[in-house]
Amino acid sequence: MSFQKRLTFLTVLDSLIVLTAIYISYIILHPTVQVFTYKTLLISSVTLLVSHHIFASYYRLYQKAWQYASVGELVAIVKAVSFAVMSAAVVQLVLFQDIYVRALSLAWMMHVLLIGGSRFSWRVYRDRYIKPKSEQERALIVGAGAAGTLLARQLLNNQDAGIVPVAFIDDNTHLLKLDIHGIPVVGTSVSIQEAVEEWNIDKVIIAIPSLSKKEMNSIFQECAKTKAKTVIMPKVEDVMIGRVSVKQFRDVEVEDLLGRDPVELDMDSISKKITGNTILVTGAGGSIGSEICRQVSKFQPKKLLLLGHGENSIYQIDMEIRNKYKNDFEIIPIIADIQDRHRIFEVMELHRPDVVYHAAAHKHVPLMEYNPKESVKNNVIGTKNVAEAADTFSIGTFVLVSSDKAVNPTNVMGSTKRIAEMVIQHLAQHSKTKFVAVRFGNVLGSRGSVIPLFKKQIQAGGPVTVTHPDMTRYFMTIPEASRLVIQAGALARGGEIFVLDMGEPVKIVDLAKNLIKLSGYTIEEIGIQYSGIRPGEKMYEELLGDNEVHREAVFPKIFIGKAVLGGYEEVEYLIHEFVQMTSMEIQEYVLGLANKKSVQENEFVS
Repeated sequence: MSFQKRLTFLTVLDSLIVLTAIYISYIILHPTVQVFTYKTLLISSVTLLVSHHIFASYYRLYQKAWQYASVGELVAIVKAVSFAVMSAAVVQLVLFQDIYVRALSLAWMMHVLLIGGSRFSWRVYRDRYIKPKSEQERALIVGAGAAGTLLARQLLNNQDAGIVPVAFIDDNTHLLKLDIHGIPVVGTSVSIQEAVEEWNIDKVIIAIPSLSKKEMNSIFQECAKTKAKTVIMPKVEDVMIGRVSVKQFRDVEVEDLLGRDPVELDMDSISKKITGNTILVTGAGGSIGSEICRQVSKFQPKKLLLLGHGENSIYQIDMEIRNKYKNDFEIIPIIADIQDRHRIFEVMELHRPDVVYHAAAHKHVPLMEYNPKESVKNNVIGTKNVAEAADTFSIGTFVLVSSDKAVNPTNVMGSTKRIAEMVIQHLAQHSKTKFVAVRFGNVLGSRGSVIPLFKKQIQAGGPVTVTHPDMTRYFMTIPEASRLVIQAGALARGGEIFVLDMGEPVKIVDLAKNLIKLSGYTIEEIGIQYSGIRPGEKMYEELLGDNEVHREAVFPKIFIGKAVLGGYEEVEYLIHEFVQMTSMEIQEYVLGLANKKSVQENEFVS
């Protein structure tokens, strides 16, 4: 009904309730004896009626949506009724020099019961009889804390959500067997499978914002034992401010299971390095380079230079940042090949960046085994071009994005990355530019990651191909890797090789199984096929040992490596002679050079 009709209806209803309450109170207290005069009763009734409407209007009882009534609405009713009865008591005292306490107390109780009952009965009727429950999905909410109870309440009040919460799961044993909003807490996370079967659950909703990645993985593994779809609740703040609907759940992603808890960055040091300065990112169209551009943009540089070889990828990141940041800072897309020394020097001289993030590289291990010359041209000579240009024009900081495969490398890609580190370490000894390298392992979702391949294989119906059942790797997410690269750049003093803590290793076959389950299939439906180790691959990626890394982290998850120096003459020989060398000779040379040990160590103490 319209607001005017609704206001009229509630006003008339409340008037009848008020009069009924005071007259029933009079009859209950004095069924035969007339203590009140009709004048006293009339004046008290009129006073109570008028004051009720005044306070009901003040507390907006006529503007509330009673189908969503809760404790807040009940408090408003109690306040309005209490002040109305107090007003009647004051009038009685002034006119009759007496307050009929028992009658007013009884009227107050009946008033609250009848007003509250009239309002809450609509919500009860709506919840029980109006919602088409047969068409709704039955949901199990994991987490009976603030987020979970908010979610349950929103779902109960939202007729269009298509989801009805029927049970809670929570590891707080004090909540077991209790009801929250009429919904029982039926067990802990280890009993998810049992709860799904017992309560005929269609959807499991994880509603614990503070959940660590390890705990998330543990809960998901329990959910994966069921046929119910597993989703994650939107952020509480987004729901509260209306940015997203309560029914806009997101699927669990592999990053939720394998990523680590986010690191708080040193915003001040990064801001000093980036804000108001000119930043150059090479390989800006790649997965890591583009994410570095996104992270850098948050700090409002004066100018952001997007350098890359592929025009489509540079166009995409250019448009993305322009659309998001409009005219906040200058964005310059640059199509250039880092192997073109003249072009790189031209760009560096023209723009004179304050910081260079060098993310351009060939990263695919098996492909570089087949193309060692291209790996040397891009990863070694390309890095040398960009680094020497930075040195020539006294750029403030140069950050090389390296790889954990540069540690005791067994393949061409890792070897060329280690030689690239040697190039910048050599320059760091005499340059005004602060040269540093940042090593990390596999990045979830990057172009060289197995994730896109697995997803395509699952979409095609399988099987998912895994090289070996015992193959393990270290993983981090693209945003985390990019943020830590930027943080390491802010910590640079010159010559360091920063090593990022990659967390716990993950079996590739377990990663494949999780992706299959996240895609809504069973392992049996898709299948897993072992294809054998590819050229240049290790069974296990190595972390630097205690003798190779400083024990103390210079920043959470960032350590400084003790990288060896020396052998630069051999690097120069490789660069000068590699054109005449065969692919086999290049493979042997770069592997030998990258694994050569020197007695001199780079001891950079934080």
